[in-house]
Amino acid sequence: MSLKQTIADEVKNAMRAKDSARLSTLRFLQAAIKQREVDERRELSDAEVTAILEKQIKQRRESIAAYEQAGRTETAAQEQAEIVVLQTFLPQAASAQEVTAAIAQAIAAAQASGAQGPAVMGKVMATLKQSLAGRAEMAEVSKQVKAALG
Repeated sequence: MSLKQTIADEVKNAMRAKDSARLSTLRFLQAAIKQREVDERRELSDAEVTAILEKQIKQRRESIAAYEQAGRTETAAQEQAEIVVLQTFLPQAASAQEVTAAIAQAIAAAQASGAQGPAVMGKVMATLKQSLAGRAEMAEVSKQVKAALG
């Protein structure tokens, strides 16, 4: 079953359970997926739906930081609850050891291909974005890559 179909089934389950918070989050996600499909005039793959999920989660994390700075803890808590709902559709998170191993492998591959300087960072991140998509926070991965290259 596709990820999009799974989300549609969860919308139905949330309606049956009268879980309005979960339902609104899932409907917002469906709207984002549908908008992208309309813009591109094609069905999205599971990888593209996962990218939309990651983007939604990132936006909510940024909102939480802004709400907490403004002292709006109730709204920040609501955003955090939405993140929890969205994360249920992401693949199993990669362990710290998996991330470290993937970084080391990507750096070795980039250096073996002859990349030097800033190009190494770009090649490594491109490789890691494919292998760790939806399984790791890419901002944290980027910090670890910079530390490993530095």
